[in-house]
Amino acid sequence: MHSLLNHPLVVDFPEHKEAIQALKLSDAHFKHLLEQYQAVDEGIVRIETELEAASDERTEQLKRRRLQLKDDLMAMLLKNEPLSH
Repeated sequence: MHSLLNHPLVVDFPEHKEAIQALKLSDAHFKHLLEQYQAVDEGIVRIETELEAASDERTEQLKRRRLQLKDDLMAMLLKNEPLSH
């Protein structure tokens, strides 16, 4: 289920869709981080849609983790893309 609250990486960075798919298949560390990102993102959506209760502190902790994972994933994407752009 994808709602407007979700932040899938390919939606946030459509220009990197091919690189995301390639790294997901070729780099186990990238795939692991992407899976963590998706799990944290889904947890945030569950809280924001009130399917799951959480303190404000827990919600903010998850949002910080999602941002850190997104930054790490983006750094890996940029490192692995050709310099032609």
